[in-house]
This record gives sequence, C-alpha cells and structure tokens, in this order.
Amino acid sequence: MDKKVILFDGICNLCDKSVQFIIRHEKSDTFQFASLQSDEGKSLLKKYDLNPDYIDSIVLVSNQKAFTKSRAALEIAKDLKSPFHLLRFGTIFPITVTDLIYDLIAKYRYRLFGKKEDTCELIHQQKKFRGTS
Repeated sequence: MDKKVILFDGICNLCDKSVQFIIRHEKSDTFQFASLQSDEGKSLLKKYDLNPDYIDSIVLVSNQKAFTKSRAALEIAKDLKSPFHLLRFGTIFPITVTDLIYDLIAKYRYRLFGKKEDTCELIHQQKKFRGTS
C-alpha cells in the first residue's frame, strides 16, 4: 500500500499540533507529511490541479486523489486509532456545513493559535516526505 501524504501549513501552530496528534494516533505507519510551502508540497499541489500557493487547508493525497478542507480531515480520521477514528462519522453532515466550520477555523488559526517564524520542526524530523515520484 502506498503511503498517504498529508500536506499542511508549515508555519501554523494548530497545523503542527494536528500533525503531531496524527503521528501519535495513526493506526499504523500510514502517513507521510510535507508542508504546503515545501517544494514537495508545491509539486503535489500542482499535480492535483491545486494552486501551488494554497495554504488555507490541509490536503490529503490518497489513492491518486487530493482531498481538502473537512473532507481531508474526515478521511484522515479513518486511519486513526480508537476512539479518534470515530471522527470520520462527521461525514453524516453535509460537506457545505463541515467546510464552513473548517473555513472559519482556518481563517482565524494564526490569531487563535499563532504561527512560527519558519517552517515547522517536523520537516526536520522523522516523518519527512521523501519525494514526489
């Protein structure tokens, strides 16, 4: 099985904490990570016809598809250990509702959680994305 790739805003504290949460709670070694600002991230964004300057959403690349916003988060939840995998049941709500909530949090994420001056430490740690091919 190919690894699923999670692209995230590398300067966002909330995004960094979310990635650390996913690493601690994934069922198995399922995910690789790259910041949206990295060369790997920009390359994948282009590959899936997303703006390479896009930083307002987490992006999940899985099975040759790219998921964004709440859909990405709900897809990621499927690969988390119990009880966190239950978050996937958020799919019972219309995507317009879950994306509205996602967009609201994304809009204020820097104000509420702050941001780093440089890309997150994850890029320099163990789960670094190893290429785009």
